Amino acid sequence: MKPNVIVALLVGLLLGFVGGRAFTGSSKDSAGSNKPTVAANAAAPSGKPADATIFKVPIDDSPTKGGADALVTLVEFSDYQCPFCSRANATVEQLQKDYGSKLRVVMKQNPLSFHPRAKPAAVAALAAGEQGKYWEYHEKLFANAKALEDKDLEGYAEDVGLDLNRWKADLSNPKFSAIIDRDQALAGKLGANGTPAFFINGRFLSGAQPIGNFKTIIDEELGKAEALVRSGTPANKVYAAILEKGVESAPRNNPSQPEAPAQAYRKVDVPDDAPSFGPKDAKVTIVEWSDFECPFCGRVGPTLKQIKETYSKDVRVVFRHQPLPFHPNAKPAAEAAMAAHEQGKFWEYHDKLFANQRALDRASLEKYAQEVGLDVNKFKAALDSGKFTAQVTADMAEAGRVGVTGTPSFFINGRSLVGAQPIDAFKRVIDEELKKKGTVAADQK
Repeated sequence: MKPNVIVALLVGLLLGFVGGRAFTGSSKDSAGSNKPTVAANAAAPSGKPADATIFKVPIDDSPTKGGADALVTLVEFSDYQCPFCSRANATVEQLQKDYGSKLRVVMKQNPLSFHPRAKPAAVAALAAGEQGKYWEYHEKLFANAKALEDKDLEGYAEDVGLDLNRWKADLSNPKFSAIIDRDQALAGKLGANGTPAFFINGRFLSGAQPIGNFKTIIDEELGKAEALVRSGTPANKVYAAILEKGVESAPRNNPSQPEAPAQAYRKVDVPDDAPSFGPKDAKVTIVEWSDFECPFCGRVGPTLKQIKETYSKDVRVVFRHQPLPFHPNAKPAAEAAMAAHEQGKFWEYHDKLFANQRALDRASLEKYAQEVGLDVNKFKAALDSGKFTAQVTADMAEAGRVGVTGTPSFFINGRSLVGAQPIDAFKRVIDEELKKKGTVAADQK
């Protein structure tokens, strides 16, 4: 064989190896590194079977392509600025061609924090969906993943034939950010911490895997679904029937949900005057950043109460404010809560706000102040003077410093936990920190 042919073959093998690693990657590292996904999540080349765990993955009102009677449903969590998601999109399109009406595709939004244009792009796509053009816009975004500035997004809206004035107005609709928050909380609950992530009839497949790995699971699920139909299950009830016995969240030992490194700590300040419960010398301190208008923050209340009951002597919970800009009543509610805190009634007022998230106007805030027994005149004066604006703003600035991009977000002795996670997720980290007998915990306070 000639030397130049040998060189060409070696180069080809090298590129194939590198490309294969990149193709099976998952975009989730804040430094932008592309890490290979866990091989156990799909049928490996060795013939190792894919993980058969079924997760309960709701469709909700997410964009859907394909009929309800499709026997296989593929739910994708994606990010429009993620290069691996762009590659996976081509795979999904080919799967739709290969399986036709047997495959339904559902899109969930998971714009990662280190992709600054991913969330604006997701909002733009959802706004296009208001005019029945989500999927056309979706394709434009993946075809132009390096051009996602505002002017680009507007150009794509024009390209797909949207009513531009209506689309622009819809961009500020808070419901789209709420949908994204919901999808991201679901992704965290299911252990889908990177993008792209897929659930095929509830079975997890992580990363831009080769099409053969998708087909292995789809074919297995198709066989099961056809058996259900033969036994009398209507085709449009197959997905619900399959998920009925599924699990709600990723188990602790799921290899797709890596635990935080033991020393992955971030120093988080705790102001002396911040609302808190639990002993100040507790071995474990949980700092929560929250938004009174965020529905996911509202779900955390029972979890915190359970933590208070279970770890009354060992855990302190500190509340800090992160009113998100698309929740117009969140910041006034935060200032009102601090006015209640001034009178020693923060947690009572906190519970009132979360119990009435859709009524956070000024009149309602004053009503809750009266109901929890505050000096209403003093409360009103605090709000009118903006007495607590600076404190809420300081909390928001600290949230930015420590990397909080959504709510609710927690730091347990400096270890990050994002979203309305189940109690077991908190207990795992709390118990690990308690075993350290406070040696590290003291440094984080």
